[in-house]
Amino acid sequence: MDTESNKGHLHPITSVIREIATIFDRIGFSVVQGPELEDEFHNFDALNVPADHPARDMQDTFWIKTKPGEVRKVPRTHTSSVQIRFLESIAANPQPFKVIMPGKVYRNEATDTTHEAQFFQVEGLYVNKTVSMAELKGTLERFCSEFFGPDAKIRFRSSYFGFVEPGVEVDVWWKNRWLEIFGAGLVHPNVIKASGLDPKEWRGFAFGGGLDRLLMVRYGIDDIRHLYSGDLRLINQF
Repeated sequence: MDTESNKGHLHPITSVIREIATIFDRIGFSVVQGPELEDEFHNFDALNVPADHPARDMQDTFWIKTKPGEVRKVPRTHTSSVQIRFLESIAANPQPFKVIMPGKVYRNEATDTTHEAQFFQVEGLYVNKTVSMAELKGTLERFCSEFFGPDAKIRFRSSYFGFVEPGVEVDVWWKNRWLEIFGAGLVHPNVIKASGLDPKEWRGFAFGGGLDRLLMVRYGIDDIRHLYSGDLRLINQF
């Protein structure tokens, strides 16, 4: 038996998570994690998502069935909830920090070549007494240059996300079109306040996006669903 050919190896998503963590480690970011089953406060309320926001509707979120009076829970729709939990954990003794939060998230939506009902995200958060959009832009340009290569073509454009102000989207040129890879911006004061910190004293920037899309762009994979098909013809290429 050829023992070398029968050795197992890492799934490409696992490999990319490790590589992304290594890149951000070089610019001072640590890795933190949180629960995949999340309560409504950490998944929505603390992130400045109003009760009547469409993201809370059934077409976007898998709600867990609960009894009257119980805390409503969801399989987290983004890893932004980990930002809140980490901020809460340091609220008693706040200090500047940089963290990333890779992990699996869940959305109740139709699947296509670039969307899945379950996928991986990577979020980043930097909090300090003074933080600027220039620092955010420099951080993401550094990451994209290392991950995609120095010739990567990216752009920043204005956008809206409830938990940042101002907000931007970051696109990368892929298959002759722009593909969004990150949403980002300066952390909204309401988010800082909901986490137990004083928004007059502390500020931050945050970014987050689909890790699967990063992998697709990096390796030329044309359909996100291939990553979850279990087809060894794809997996064995890595």
